[in-house]
Amino acid sequence: MSSSRNTNNKASLLKWLPWVLLLLVLAAFIWLFTSMKSTSEATWEPPRTPPAEQQAAEPVSDTPAPISSYHNAVARASQSVVNIYTTQTMTEHPYMDDPVLRRFFEYHGGPSQEQGNTNLGSGVIVSEDGYIVTNAHVIEKADEITVAFNDGRKSRARIIGTDPDSDLAVIKVDMTGLTPLGFREDPIRVGDLALAIGNPFGVGQTVTQGIISATGRTGLGVNKFEDFIQTDAAINPGNSGGALVDAHGELVGINTVIFSRSGGSMGIGFAIPTALVEQVMNALIKDGRVSRGWLGIEIQSQLRDPTQLETSTGVEVLNVIDNSPAAKSGLRVGDIVLTIDDVEMTDANTLIQYVARKPPNTELDAQILRQGKNTQVKITLEERPAQEPLERPVVLQNESMGGMEQPTIQGDEETPMMSKAERDRMREELMKLFEQDAASQ
Repeated sequence: MSSSRNTNNKASLLKWLPWVLLLLVLAAFIWLFTSMKSTSEATWEPPRTPPAEQQAAEPVSDTPAPISSYHNAVARASQSVVNIYTTQTMTEHPYMDDPVLRRFFEYHGGPSQEQGNTNLGSGVIVSEDGYIVTNAHVIEKADEITVAFNDGRKSRARIIGTDPDSDLAVIKVDMTGLTPLGFREDPIRVGDLALAIGNPFGVGQTVTQGIISATGRTGLGVNKFEDFIQTDAAINPGNSGGALVDAHGELVGINTVIFSRSGGSMGIGFAIPTALVEQVMNALIKDGRVSRGWLGIEIQSQLRDPTQLETSTGVEVLNVIDNSPAAKSGLRVGDIVLTIDDVEMTDANTLIQYVARKPPNTELDAQILRQGKNTQVKITLEERPAQEPLERPVVLQNESMGGMEQPTIQGDEETPMMSKAERDRMREELMKLFEQDAASQ
């Protein structure tokens, strides 16, 4: 009996012995690994920021995993950005109106009577069936528009409508299956990343990076209706009409203008926000023109001297046009418009932009200050009458701005021509040659 019991104990011991040996081996391995790790930890390593400090230094809005590349965003957006080439035919070369230069060209061969002047810019695909948004000045006076796509295809385009007041235009190509660029739904914020995509100087599609420097910029004197996004992403000639996108490749604006001393990027560029782009685009596609509300007043901001500590907001009425909506509502010269529909009118540009975004027949509820008393006035807007087109500013030194240049439309890369000084110098040299030839004969 005892013999069989001993036999069972030995069998149980042999059964568990391999597992015991395995545990011993694992323990020895863990001890050896820990010893080697302790030795290696004694070597020098670069200093690291403690996790607590990393979290404290991290902006609240940043994602936990930092982005090391914007390839996906650019790849998504770039297929919707196109290069635009326009050709304008001149019936007579401008140099041919000079008798001396005409004589030179007649003898030595010169420009033909019809010359093609080529401009370049960019555009953004906004529908699968070929609608493209760009700047009005990119296609201004164009006789022929060629659109070059990111995949190498090209197509002729026709103009659907232009709105010089906002410097936007819609063109269309007879193609389907295109990839439109999605508009960002959330409002942009100062400090958000910005990527500018376009065709600067005609070198081909190019991407530059920056941030949103400011929003709601007005009073630049570029367009009649201004509500610009300011960015430091490099924008150069040829970028006009191109896309300003966010870190996810969604459209936030259409690049249009820069401040520049040299004509190139200096870190102050402006784009038309998608809210205005959408309004103008829909109107041009539907009606071929943009219909805006009109008050019929001449105004100026109350804020005149930025150096004064005591300032007042509001917009003063300088003149009321006869039979205009303002005149019919009882608005008078000298009234100060404080709010419209409970929106504070901080300056004249704010009022102009607010009214322009309202369609005709919209009723506005205005709070005005008249002879020291607050008064409510209801105004029914009418359609804004056609006005003279706004002249585009040029890059000129402006002493009143302390050496800062006026904003310049930067998307028109044209075929270079002689300056007036070069033309006069060439004329003088030709005159001398003609006189020498006459004397020798």
